[in-house]
Amino acid sequence: MTTTPPDRSHLLTEQRNLRSAGLHRMSVAECVRLINEEDARVIDALREAAPALVALIEAAEPGFVAGGRLVYVGAGTSGRLGVLDAAEAPPTFQVEPGRVVGIIAGGTAALTRSSESREDERSGAHAELDALSLTARDTVIGVAAGGTTPFVLGALEHARSLADRPLTSLIVCADIPPPDVTEHLVVLRTGPEVLTGSTRMKAGTATKLALNTISTTLMVRAGRVYENLMVDLRATNDKLRDRAARIVATLTCLGRDASLALLERAGGSVKTAVVMHRLGMSREAAERRLRECAGRLDGALGEGGAPD
Repeated sequence: MTTTPPDRSHLLTEQRNLRSAGLHRMSVAECVRLINEEDARVIDALREAAPALVALIEAAEPGFVAGGRLVYVGAGTSGRLGVLDAAEAPPTFQVEPGRVVGIIAGGTAALTRSSESREDERSGAHAELDALSLTARDTVIGVAAGGTTPFVLGALEHARSLADRPLTSLIVCADIPPPDVTEHLVVLRTGPEVLTGSTRMKAGTATKLALNTISTTLMVRAGRVYENLMVDLRATNDKLRDRAARIVATLTCLGRDASLALLERAGGSVKTAVVMHRLGMSREAAERRLRECAGRLDGALGEGGAPD
């Protein structure tokens, strides 16, 4: 017997946008202009949510810096965005795979093929969460545009029930009462979509910006960035060798050829190369100094550790 679905018409993400009521009659130029105008509202939504994002990141920082993990849980577009952010962490920041995790309803197949029915499974993420052996150092972030997805709410509920309970958060794009399943609620008020209910649009854009903000800031605080450079980069292909050489050149004032040669001697590690040059050390001594400073380049260079 088919059950009656919950009425979600009160959610902003499901309501009609009066500015796009005549969408089917618009020219290409009108469609592009309207979508651009609506997308501009995303920045306001992120600015308004900044205090909540700050509170979440500050709460997650101690555990993450101590080796904890960042775990995203979502379905549909929200799930894909979480998996995307998780997948980009290792090549960008050289964190080991598994430090940033994306769990999506329907598994990896849902990345390319719709699996909407799986989002109604309230216990759907439990097995994957249990396999992670979560601890209080970890942070589990549920991502659900409307804030009602059973797969996400069930995952947060499960995480909160663990003896060694991780930090939990929920990112939504609609005004909802703070749920009992999470400690930090982040609301991105992007408003009704140009195409009614299509949260792959403004809600998806705002969500990606929020996840980028969370993961990048945590990596900065963990010492994986120096100035605004990806110093944990490891040169494993031509594009990355070129980027790494430019970073080394910026921080050592060496020319391109000398920077490439230094990188070679440093085993492809930007941090090691910079310490070798700036402190006149061998590769082994530079690596040892970095280990003693928990991998922080500023610490290895005698500039102190993480800022307050």
